[in-house]
Amino acid sequence: MDSNYKLVYSDDPNKAQEQAKKQRAPGSGKALLRLEKKGRGGKSVTVIERLALPDNELKVFCQEIKQKCGTGGTVKKQHIELQGDFRDRVRPLLIAKGYTLAG
Repeated sequence: MDSNYKLVYSDDPNKAQEQAKKQRAPGSGKALLRLEKKGRGGKSVTVIERLALPDNELKVFCQEIKQKCGTGGTVKKQHIELQGDFRDRVRPLLIAKGYTLAG
């Protein structure tokens, strides 16, 4: 379980599931947006980390971002990698989804 899990006891089996969904809701934390060049053959990669989304929703969100930026990308180890420097385009998309940006 998550270290921030607050439910102590409930008779309702659905209550625990609802509580877990609330904690994994989009925008519940601070997303990290950064640019990487090191170890990538000089190519720029925009990395979006700390998105509190399940795997399937993360892939859908990645598709949406790729379409709006007009670039390729992938989901790796719970973060999104976009080919190129798209920090200026991704920042408003994250804010519109309810995320706050760290750093």
